[in-house]
Amino acid sequence: MQVTSLLKDLNYGDKNPVITKLIENDTTKEIRIVFKKGQEMKEHKTKFPITIEVFEGEIDFGVNNVSYILKKGDIISLDPNVSHNLIAAEDSIIRLSLSKNDSVERVLNVNT
Repeated sequence: MQVTSLLKDLNYGDKNPVITKLIENDTTKEIRIVFKKGQEMKEHKTKFPITIEVFEGEIDFGVNNVSYILKKGDIISLDPNVSHNLIAAEDSIIRLSLSKNDSVERVLNVNT
């Protein structure tokens, strides 16, 4: 059993979103992404399905050049190989669920 919190030890980066692995188990990895208003994760994709939950705030979520405004409580899932980007419309906390086969390092390297 693992217990954690999306709100524990929050850090807002000056330039880029702060990405933290919260939980890893036999099937998934749970990641927290903390955005200051205006911060962005550039367009990227993964070979695995993902699920994104807006825990707090508002995100402009781009999928294949279409923009979706996701607000607190909204959840979106993407199939593998779907290009997407995120821009924080306000300070936001995102929960990202990854496949066990995906890598946290891939997420960390999106803006580099």
